[in-house]
Amino acid sequence: MHRRRRTALLLSAAIVSAPLLAACGNDAHPGAAAVVGDQRITVAQLESRVNEVRTAQRAAVTDDAQYAQAVAQTGSLARDTLHGMVLDKVLHRAAEDAGVTVSRREVQEMRAGLEQQAGGAQGLEAAWLQQYGIPPQRLDENLRLQLEAQKLATELGTNTSQPAFWNALSKASKALDVDLNPRYGNWDAQKVARVDAKTPWVREISAAGTQQTT
Repeated sequence: MHRRRRTALLLSAAIVSAPLLAACGNDAHPGAAAVVGDQRITVAQLESRVNEVRTAQRAAVTDDAQYAQAVAQTGSLARDTLHGMVLDKVLHRAAEDAGVTVSRREVQEMRAGLEQQAGGAQGLEAAWLQQYGIPPQRLDENLRLQLEAQKLATELGTNTSQPAFWNALSKASKALDVDLNPRYGNWDAQKVARVDAKTPWVREISAAGTQQTT
């Protein structure tokens, strides 16, 4: 994946919507969408995050046709949401390794500045949901992620589009030994990104959750 694209995913957390994946056969990750170090991201946690975005989209767009269009424009929510959840942990590990921390006050100051530009809190929340797929309850979390990335880059004497920054994330990714449930793809530690797995036994199901059997 191009570094600029990965930077955009990191800093803007552009999340789009998609059907969940169901797999036939044995599951080596029962109940887990991913394992990052000694932490598990459960399928239930992932689905909860996906539902947060869907609920926020539904609240923001009351017209059925517009809502359907918003859903259609967001094509891989489950997988991209998982990418973001894993990347958040990888970035936090890299920041810890570099001695970088972000305070609540820094997040509040960043949010206040953005709210001023957006014409208020509601304007900022609406913009982040529409542009980046970030629901209101995850806005501060996303801003912390951005600040952490910016401060890590500064500590490394670089910026978030340069190899030195991504090398630090790659090192953290390898140390955490990220392992995705194959139904969501694989994690490429070198690229610091989720990649699609070429597994013919994976089948996509509709967002309505229709069950398929083999």
